[in-house]
Amino acid sequence: MGNKINELFKATPIKIDDLQNKTLVVDSYNQLYMFLSSIRQSDGGLLTDSRGNVTSHLSGLFNRFTRLMKHGVNFIFVFDGKAPALKQKERERRKSIKLQAEKQYEAAKEKENLKEMKKYAARTSVLTKEMIDEAKKLIIALGFPVVQAKGEGEAQAAFLLKQGKGYALLSQDADAFLFGAPLVIKNLTITGKRKQPGVYSYSIVTPEKISLTENLSLLNIDQDQLIAAALLTGTDYDIGGIKGIGPKKALALIKQHGKDFDTLFNSVKWNDYFEQPWKEVFNAIKQCEVNEQYELSVSKLDKNAILELLVQEHDFNKERVEKTLDELNSVQQKPKEDLTKWF
Repeated sequence: MGNKINELFKATPIKIDDLQNKTLVVDSYNQLYMFLSSIRQSDGGLLTDSRGNVTSHLSGLFNRFTRLMKHGVNFIFVFDGKAPALKQKERERRKSIKLQAEKQYEAAKEKENLKEMKKYAARTSVLTKEMIDEAKKLIIALGFPVVQAKGEGEAQAAFLLKQGKGYALLSQDADAFLFGAPLVIKNLTITGKRKQPGVYSYSIVTPEKISLTENLSLLNIDQDQLIAAALLTGTDYDIGGIKGIGPKKALALIKQHGKDFDTLFNSVKWNDYFEQPWKEVFNAIKQCEVNEQYELSVSKLDKNAILELLVQEHDFNKERVEKTLDELNSVQQKPKEDLTKWF
């Protein structure tokens, strides 16, 4: 989900060591799409093994999270379920963007313009079922739980956090605040820089945390008002929001109308922009279905399973993988038997 209202939120810089012995709930789709977008060859093509199978997602997942594991950070990985019906238009919009990017990529390829090829290739990323299954297989082999959401992964992650099953959500999107996630961690890298999708450059980033409670207090609004403000600026369920309303104006309107949302949405002529009533969109966020019967199954790191997946099936360098796993073993001597001791 995307919305602009979070632009008003304040973040606090942190250090990776601040997260030692803490458990982060991972927005898995967010991370995997980021890897597919940024981990590419010079011509924009995805990394592949000798049989042409994509490996960018596995490379990103293994390298990033094993580095964080060395710093004593633990994880629960949440995967999206079935997208809500209201999200269909957004899915169609994203598909259209990818199709257009594919045409632009082919045009750049004909001109042998590597810069343009990489730029447009990054916008064509598709996360397949096979990639998802492989990612889950690697996560489990690393010893961490996988939780399958019924609907939005961010809503499931927020639910886990509100149940005290983790410290914060790891995601580049702060949209989980709409579902009530109490804390979000962004820009979590070891190097302090992030590869920019589609270009030959890196941006300097600082890990930061964003607190829902602190920001609601600073903005002097509550959770329902936050959702209403997000609807005004636009979400995946009401693409674009109300024309001419940005985050600051949305906040001003919220404070003007308080909790009288009927008057608020009538005043901005909601029905002129959208077929679905505002209450339907509001409730889709407020009452998003979650999986309450999840299991947090943890185990000891399975070196053989990791080598089979990465080295035997996908041609990863055996020495590098083994070196990483040996370094992890020196850090993690004890199996993670009880998830509660991570909190």
